[in-house]
Amino acid sequence: MSTVKVAVIGSGNIGTDLMIKVLRLSERLEITAMVGIDPDSDGLARARRLKVSTTHEGIHGLARMDEFADLEIVFDATSAGAHRRNNEVLQAHGKHVVDLTPAAIGPYVVPSVNLDAHLDAPNVNMVTCGGQATIPIVAAVNATSPVHYGEIVASIASRSAGPGTRANIDEFTETTSAAIEKVGGASRGKAIIVLNPAEPPLIMRDTVYCVVGDCDDAAVTRSVEDMVARVQAYVPGYGLKQKVQFERVADDDPVRTLAPAGTGTVTKVSVFLEVEGAAHYLPAYAGNLDIMTSAALRTAERIAERATTGIRAR
Repeated sequence: MSTVKVAVIGSGNIGTDLMIKVLRLSERLEITAMVGIDPDSDGLARARRLKVSTTHEGIHGLARMDEFADLEIVFDATSAGAHRRNNEVLQAHGKHVVDLTPAAIGPYVVPSVNLDAHLDAPNVNMVTCGGQATIPIVAAVNATSPVHYGEIVASIASRSAGPGTRANIDEFTETTSAAIEKVGGASRGKAIIVLNPAEPPLIMRDTVYCVVGDCDDAAVTRSVEDMVARVQAYVPGYGLKQKVQFERVADDDPVRTLAPAGTGTVTKVSVFLEVEGAAHYLPAYAGNLDIMTSAALRTAERIAERATTGIRAR
């Protein structure tokens, strides 16, 4: 099988985990460079031990590397602000970019929902960790009953949130909210993130609330369970924490204001998720990072498959 050469920009938690995933799991991608800005970062040190070429001079250092000319796909695991600068350089050289920041320059991709929709886009955005965990559920509910309002709450261990994540909190909420609508199909979306400082650190938990009209509870449940299985194909630690919950909203409940005026029966669908990481680089509680890198890997492999075979996979 022919391989596609890739690089990772960002030698922090996400970038390092992604590098290890490519090395361990992918038969279609070949990582040839790891890029950072801190010469003493653990990510660059690990890359050197794994015989991956490195630079601590950022995007411009990558552009000067011998490996740059043969790169086809570049993962950016830095920050929203840095990605905008990185993308300008990469697009000028015709590289395909998989963006793991909330910059949202390119179209949103959530593999279990719309993996094949943007394979030809020069830049694709992986939304956020909360988005990757919850948007599939919003889409699953919407497939059976239109979602008037979708709200997600992502709770992650404080220790799993590095400097990049903390610097991007505002972008997280904005990007995730927009993707709940554009990918999940909700008429309105809202996202909340909680950095939980509990010790020992807690596994990622996500709550999804969808306000719909009258619905077939059994059909919604089947749709959600089917979607969970699709996500588990590339994130084995992803799963339902309990059964899907349904609540018919009373006439005097303020939740009714989230549905269009004149809606008859209003139902609140609640889905509770847990995401355990694969612990390729980070502890298992860091499911928030694992789901991002797993989604990015899945997306890049499909892009590479398209490029090497010329056939869109089913």
